Amino acid sequence: MKIVHTESSLGWGGQELRILSESRGLARRGHELTLLCPLEARIYAEAPAWGLRTVALPIATKRIDGLLALRRWLRANRCDVLSTHSSTDSWLGALATIGTRLPIVRTRHISAPVPRNALSRWLYGRAARIVTAGEALKRDLIERTGVREARIESVPTGADPAVYQPGDKYAARIHLGLATDAMLIGIVATLRSWKGHRYLLEALPQGAALAIVGDGPQREALEAQVRAAGLQGRVRFAGNQRDVVPWLQALDIFALPSYANEGVPQALLQAMLAGLPSVTTDVGGIRELAVDGTTALLVPPHDVPALRAALSRLMIEPNLRETLGAAARRHCAERMSHERMLDRMEAVYREAARGYLER
Repeated sequence: MKIVHTESSLGWGGQELRILSESRGLARRGHELTLLCPLEARIYAEAPAWGLRTVALPIATKRIDGLLALRRWLRANRCDVLSTHSSTDSWLGALATIGTRLPIVRTRHISAPVPRNALSRWLYGRAARIVTAGEALKRDLIERTGVREARIESVPTGADPAVYQPGDKYAARIHLGLATDAMLIGIVATLRSWKGHRYLLEALPQGAALAIVGDGPQREALEAQVRAAGLQGRVRFAGNQRDVVPWLQALDIFALPSYANEGVPQALLQAMLAGLPSVTTDVGGIRELAVDGTTALLVPPHDVPALRAALSRLMIEPNLRETLGAAARRHCAERMSHERMLDRMEAVYREAARGYLER
């Protein structure tokens, strides 16, 4: 198949990484992948390293020039399915294909609410198929738009258990220049408010160090919070890391205290595959990974005392850390491998494109 992705977002996070990893995987299966995105988007710069062909179009905002540019490109270039990802490019894609038979697959990556109105019902009814990155997102979309359940497929982002696996903690810390004798908690996430970094800093137990992997708009505010709390010697800002595996292998505990906008977080999946005991929240599709007391510890969003208590408990109970980490890896390896994600997305695209391919 010739699959064309659109992405209007200029940012960088799990959504963009999902597009890239899915595209590379499907390209290896023989499909032809193209990404249409704004020239200034981070994904435009990153995509070539993933082997993904990119075309720059002015689709960062809902403007007539972007709509016309997208429509012209689709008319001039044969594709079998259009895969859209953010609100802006999904609207532009739906409008640009009016009067054509080109099928659209609209993927919802986050749990931000969809407006309850006729336009949303039209958009989601217009797509040949809808994909959500988790069951919770699927249920919410059905309730808000009235779209039939049969039109929506939940396909969480997968990760390769052979890549994300437990490793030599001591060697990882030496490699990264981290203290070898500290109890190390870590978070891997774009520095956005809803990821809950500020709550994690407030909850950091005595005797623990914290590694913050990622970058984003909250960097300056979080660094100021660290200085104000006198935590400079215990908190390391590692920035964006192309390879997060050594950082995960260096940790004792993983934390993701998100309070909004989550699908099934890739970083949490990767941490659990790495055999880490995790503390997180019941937001979006997180519960598909985190079964409280079995594969992770769940705490309420915004609840600093509960977050601190859960982290402290894991610090002093090595058997619980080991039990949760092992169960987390088994759970995720069985249900959310990268190949399983590719199998399901390939089937979604084939079903959506079937009539178009047979014309």
